[in-house]
Amino acid sequence: MQNQFRIQEMIQDQITIPEKLLVHYTDIGMDEVELAIILHIHRLQLKGNELPSLEELSQSMTLKEQQIASYLSQLKKKGFLDIIREKRGNVIEESYTLEPLYRVIYEGEDHSTKDQSDNLFILFEQEFGRILSPIEIETINQWLDEDQFQPAVIKAALREAVLMGKLNFRYIDRILNEWKKKGVKTVHDARKASQAFRSHTKEKGKQKKKRDTSVYYNWLEDDM
Repeated sequence: MQNQFRIQEMIQDQITIPEKLLVHYTDIGMDEVELAIILHIHRLQLKGNELPSLEELSQSMTLKEQQIASYLSQLKKKGFLDIIREKRGNVIEESYTLEPLYRVIYEGEDHSTKDQSDNLFILFEQEFGRILSPIEIETINQWLDEDQFQPAVIKAALREAVLMGKLNFRYIDRILNEWKKKGVKTVHDARKASQAFRSHTKEKGKQKKKRDTSVYYNWLEDDM
């Protein structure tokens, strides 16, 4: 009887999440934290909370309210989230709407690419801690227009440069050129290419270390 109750409770505790959102969120320029916030908004709305507060979202995550506020602002700039206002009697009620996100996923609206491109320049300025120069802006435009890189892929290259401690445009351009040679077109492709590169580098490091150890070992034997 107890096991049956737990199964019923588990069934009642389910929520419906679009599969396309889970599969393609990286392709539209969304990261895991943004996805988690969207899912929590979706969860709370199913329970009747149309406009979850920062405190309510923070209680379900490891992020502080200020961090969530920043992510919500990014989601709105990217065109994934909006706030609608409806007048009911003398009261104006506000609620989040995820309709823009679903339009991007299911209809592939063109404006989503523009939103991602605009956000890309903001992201670069945040990471570099300064306003971009005209040459740097032109470089990003070239990646977008001439090289036809998706904004999400350029964002991934920027993250790669940050992780490697080489935050400069020349290094990011090298990453993108390597990815272009390997046919990288999505963030998923970029991650696979980065993992392969790191594995190769790590293996070379191990081999070099083994060779160096062998040299010193032989030298000690000769000395004896």
